[in-house]
Parts: sequence; C-alpha cells; structure tokens
Amino acid sequence: MINKKVNNVQEALQGVKNGMTFMLGGFGLCGIPENAIAALVKLDVREVTCISNNAGVDDFGLGLLLQNKQIKKMISSYVGENDEFERQMLSGELEVELTPQGTLAEKCRAAQAGFPAFYTPAGYGTEVAEGKETREFDGKMYVLEPAFKADFAFVKAWKGDAAGNLIFKGTSRNFNPNMCGAATITVAEVEELVEVGELDPNNIHIPGIFVQRIFQGKNYEKRIEQRTVRMSN
Repeated sequence: MINKKVNNVQEALQGVKNGMTFMLGGFGLCGIPENAIAALVKLDVREVTCISNNAGVDDFGLGLLLQNKQIKKMISSYVGENDEFERQMLSGELEVELTPQGTLAEKCRAAQAGFPAFYTPAGYGTEVAEGKETREFDGKMYVLEPAFKADFAFVKAWKGDAAGNLIFKGTSRNFNPNMCGAATITVAEVEELVEVGELDPNNIHIPGIFVQRIFQGKNYEKRIEQRTVRMSN
C-alpha cells in the first residue's frame, strides 16, 4: 500500500508555482480546504486561476487570496457573498468565467473520469454557449463543454487514511469528491488522519487512487456564512 501521508501543509504544497490552475472544494464556507488556502496566501503564489463554486467571503476562504490580488481568473458559478470579488470583477481587475453550477460540477467529474468533454443542455441559447459546439439529440439542443484541466486540486474531508482513502461529512460532499483526481495532483486535508485499515471500506467515498498527498489539518474555524435560526416562541 502506497503511503501518501505528508507531514504538513507546506510539504503538501510542494511544486505550487505562479500561473497554475487550482481546483478548490467546498460550497460557500462549508467544506473548504482552510489549511491549504492559508498556505497559498503565505506562499504568495501569483497569477493563478481558481476553479471553485464561489470565492468565500471577503476575509475568509478564497476571499483571502482575492484580497491579496493573487488570483488572475476565477471560474465559478456564484459570486454573491464576496464584495471584493464583485468589485474586482466589475473593475476588470479579475477575469471571471461564470459557469452553471451543475456544469461546473460535471466538468470536474469529467476530468476525474478521464472524459475530455460532455454534452449538456444547460446554457444553450445563452452567452454560456457562445463559441462552443452545439448538437441536437432527440430534438433537444446541447452544448459541448470541455472537462477542466488543473495542476492541483485542494479538497477537505472529514476522515482519511495514509493511503488517501477519504470520508466526507454532511454538506462537504459538494464539490470535494468530484475534484479528487480531477487535477494532476490532488491534495487532501482531513480533520482526522488514521492508519490504513481503520476506515470501514463500506463508508469510503473516494478511494486513495484519486489522491496523491494527504495531511492532518488543524485549527479549523468552520465559519457559517449566513447564520439563520428559528424565531423563539
């Protein structure tokens, strides 16, 4: 069994360079690779393209990279909770490629599975389809969408073992599983890292074949983007 455990986030990020394309899991602030993002800020890596559902908030998640002007291009499906993202996009400082959310997930999954492209009805007849091949199937029009190409995928899981097998918890099973194996190197940070054999094989969501490096994360904040509670009676 190949041991994919690395000692810390700094070792996990070896090979990261300016101008690379990164995938980052999570939805809003849920299930984001907090340790990897913080390390990317410290590395001061520049001119990067980030593929993520959104860009967090102004002072957390990918918002930290945006504040530091490290991101050249964002490929995402939602930008509504980050004022700095909006400001940079409207001012032309940041290149933004908006993608339907389901298409974004499938472009990750296609890359994971080794498919170069796929057809989807989402976006046909809109700006999303401009310049792309379209085709009719059974009387319905579809748009050909290429799979993503990325250098690193940074994902966050609840538990993992030294072989890279991962278990996700709750809503963190959003974009994280689809991004595993969808880049040249997948780096997984986990809340609990155990030895091989300690995880129940029936509960594993992503097998270690899709992961190249894994490390024990720490100091997770797990912020809630918008806290909503029921009014008291």
